[in-house]
Amino acid sequence: MESNTASNASEAPSSGSSGTDRPVSLADEDALDAFVANADAALVEFYTDGCGICASMEPVIGNVARGAEADLAVGLVNPRDDPPLVERFDVRSVPLFVLFVDGEPVARRADGFISGDDLTAWVDEHAA
Repeated sequence: MESNTASNASEAPSSGSSGTDRPVSLADEDALDAFVANADAALVEFYTDGCGICASMEPVIGNVARGAEADLAVGLVNPRDDPPLVERFDVRSVPLFVLFVDGEPVARRADGFISGDDLTAWVDEHAA
């Protein structure tokens, strides 16, 4: 049985598909930059280990990837392991969602748990 955790960046899919069935784990800032550069639209959750809300969002963002109108790639990154990433994205609380379009951040949201419908509507609003 496949694990539901996103801890192995080396297992990230390398296919040409930008939409995925589940979030891709991103190891660091370089992996994040490459991930968003290869997607028309990408939703990235900044999380930390031990954050219950962050863990509960993983299946939600997987569903958002399948339900969004935009062709959406979804990734997870733990900024705690990369202090420059914390500064670059001004991460003050997690989970933090950053939506990238054409490699550039266009929207961010740090509201705790967000329902799938709300997150999908937010992505569709900003990715159009």
